[in-house]
Amino acid sequence: MNTWDGMNRTLFTRHVLHSLTGDGRLLFATRCARMFAYGMLSVILVVYLAELGFNDQWGTILSAALLGDIVVSLWITTTADRVGRKKMLILGSLLMAGAGIVFATSASFLLILMAATIGVISPSDKEVGPFLSIEQSALSQTIPSTLRTAIFAWYNLAGSVAAALGALAAGFAWQFCLWMGLTGADVYRPVVYAYAGIGVLLSMAFGWLSPAAEAQVSITARDTPGWLGLHRSRSIVMRLSALFALDAFGGGFILQSIVVAWFYAKFKADPETLGTIFFFANLLAAGSALVAARLAERFGLVKTMVFTHLPSNVLLILVPVMPDLSSAVAVLLVRYSISQMDVPTRQSYTMAVVQADERSAAAGITTVARSVGAALSPYLAARCLAIPALLGAPFFIAGGVKILYDLWLYRAFVTHKPADSHSDGGKPVA
Repeated sequence: MNTWDGMNRTLFTRHVLHSLTGDGRLLFATRCARMFAYGMLSVILVVYLAELGFNDQWGTILSAALLGDIVVSLWITTTADRVGRKKMLILGSLLMAGAGIVFATSASFLLILMAATIGVISPSDKEVGPFLSIEQSALSQTIPSTLRTAIFAWYNLAGSVAAALGALAAGFAWQFCLWMGLTGADVYRPVVYAYAGIGVLLSMAFGWLSPAAEAQVSITARDTPGWLGLHRSRSIVMRLSALFALDAFGGGFILQSIVVAWFYAKFKADPETLGTIFFFANLLAAGSALVAARLAERFGLVKTMVFTHLPSNVLLILVPVMPDLSSAVAVLLVRYSISQMDVPTRQSYTMAVVQADERSAAAGITTVARSVGAALSPYLAARCLAIPALLGAPFFIAGGVKILYDLWLYRAFVTHKPADSHSDGGKPVA
């Protein structure tokens, strides 16, 4: 039985990967490059800003990055299906490159704040900017709906592995720069330049997307979106957006760059050690994405989202009460091994409950809602880290808010079934 199950899983995996078109494979590659850049930057960003003299202002910069993402992403994602997905992805890449160049070359707080607000800067190893929403839409229209969750699981696995390698690379780069005799902010600046360079490469790579990645003209012309690219699915997208904003508000307290700052403040861990820690953390998160796809087949998307997310948030609350670095890292790694199972299922559910010509807009609006929710959290987390008595508060707040989100999500959507899914049970979503 075990051998037969293994053969079935191998055949299913090959079927999933072979179902990708040339555009799909290109989008997987751009996802990996982008997440490598995000993982790399997140390990050194807070320390780099502190070395520039922004010890009391880095929380403001991170919040500005998330706030700016709201406006930029909302505009790009809600117009992408009409203006062109390729054009919007190239624009997003150029904004990423521009922000990286300003961060690398300027020591002016105002310039860096403007670049964080207008450009694309990731304060964590998670997606920011318009890329994810548009890529999900392009992938969704080129694959069977029965494979969507599995494709998104592989898509997230690829991104998590790339982010892990980026975190590891940042640690090695820091060590190499020290060996070269660099000091202060110069130790971290090459990583910021590399981030900008990857933005330039992405702008060129997206130029290879074919017309098949664009929104279907017949659908768009038939049913012109009435509000921010939405029409029939407006109600459910708004409800999901409110919930995702709550989850992101909690998550904003534990962005990877903030967790790095906490480990640095609590245990004096250096960037090389932290890079290694988050290398393994992201590998565990990568593996969990594939497990999520299998669980969703059996239990449904919403149940998988909730019942894998709840225990991860309990573990999150335990991290700051651990007595030493080893035990705190151990709890964090266990948490990472299950914390990302809700990501491909959440993405798949969002794509499943909206009309085909609303997918870019729905993904964009829910992603922007997450940015809105997370925008204030880094500022508050920075204030907590500045007070020794509140050092562990970001973990407690994040865990509590995320548990509330899980319970609310389950109550609101456990009986709602995506129209093209056969695994969630309950009633179809209107």
